[in-house]
Amino acid sequence: MTALAPGENRPAPGDQLTVTVASSASVDVSALLVNTAGKVRSDADFVFFNQPTGPGVVYRHGNGGPDVVGVQTSALPADVDKVVVTASLDGRGPATFAAVGALTTTIESGSTALTFPITGLTTESGVVCVEIYRRNGAWKVRAIGQGYDDGLAGIASAFGVNLDDDPEPAAAQGHSSPVMPAPPPGPPAYPPPAYGQPGGPAQQPTYASQQGAQPVHSDLFDPSHAEVNGLGIQKQGGKMVKVGMNGEVMARSGSMVAYQGELKFEALGSGGIGRAIRQHLTGEGVPLMKVTGRGDLFLANSAADVHIIDLDGTDGLTINGANVLAFDSTLRYDIGRVQGAAGYASNAGLFNCVFTGRGRIAITTHGSPVVLTVDQATYADPNAAVAWSSSLQTGIKRNDSFGLGRLMGRSTGEASTLAFSGRGFVIVQPSELPPGGLIGGTGGGQQAGTGGSIFG
Repeated sequence: MTALAPGENRPAPGDQLTVTVASSASVDVSALLVNTAGKVRSDADFVFFNQPTGPGVVYRHGNGGPDVVGVQTSALPADVDKVVVTASLDGRGPATFAAVGALTTTIESGSTALTFPITGLTTESGVVCVEIYRRNGAWKVRAIGQGYDDGLAGIASAFGVNLDDDPEPAAAQGHSSPVMPAPPPGPPAYPPPAYGQPGGPAQQPTYASQQGAQPVHSDLFDPSHAEVNGLGIQKQGGKMVKVGMNGEVMARSGSMVAYQGELKFEALGSGGIGRAIRQHLTGEGVPLMKVTGRGDLFLANSAADVHIIDLDGTDGLTINGANVLAFDSTLRYDIGRVQGAAGYASNAGLFNCVFTGRGRIAITTHGSPVVLTVDQATYADPNAAVAWSSSLQTGIKRNDSFGLGRLMGRSTGEASTLAFSGRGFVIVQPSELPPGGLIGGTGGGQQAGTGGSIFG
């Protein structure tokens, strides 16, 4: 095993290379395929946890051990000049490499190995470890060790990766979602929009078989269970939405319960490279699928209550990702820190999804919520506040004094609450256990959030 000094280069030990970055702290390893200008050819050349394969390069999660990047130099495209291997702190441990001990990169092929111990990092949270580069038709390895204060996002941006999650939204295709008008002067009111539900006088429902059998009689065939009509996102009963499709809609992955017509489903992860990085670090986001085509789409999430909100572009909606069911593609969303709460958060902070623009969004709650108009000081349990106007100012209020009672295990059970001020609304559900957790939730898979709540 040969140790490399910073800046030293050696011939690549083989065609099939395995690059491992071992550290005393948990790190994410990634790779960038760059051209002679030192930039990626497209975002597909950024290989990381949310995009694990590229031409000639594959990322493999360590599953308790170090992450690994595999490189087959003979499979790299002719216009790729080098493969840059990086490591970044993943938000679960130290904030910078100053608090990290050993950080060692190993490049192996067969029985031959090169190692590069990286030292001297201070304020950095990301580092370019090594590069595998082409020189006169042969492949070589160079030890780099260059740090970046802004972590994986900073490295990706430096090599030309587009971190803007979405292009400017196009006009809605095939339908126009109704929007709430701007509120008049005075304390705002936010009545839920009334959507047409099928109804009518009670009757003896039947379903006549097309096969010539006796008709089926059931209250299931009552008009109250029939499909609602129209295009766009609409409530179908209290726990489901129907999307009349003639274009596209964004929906929570795995939320489809039925559809009719010709629809195409495309998995989007968290919705973009920049947002995927932020979701990984914050535990917040929405695992998305894009649905396109013509037909009817039915969505639900664990029989949670469904509500429709229309945004008219004058204010945004801050919401836990676990409570998002579907939204028009005309809306934009990002992951933002909850103002006033950073001082009480873990190393990643306190984050939620923020939706802006004009369009419709379907959210879920655990039980029937109350919508509070914020025209005075308003407080809510952080696990019950589902969503609120983005224009509101937020903070944390400590309710229990830290005295003898707390030391002896006596508490009100309401030690901290979210405080709201300004003008807007807060949606509060009658439950402190939302699906996937609220701020810094606990869901996995198709539920957003991976961190633990700080308000337990």
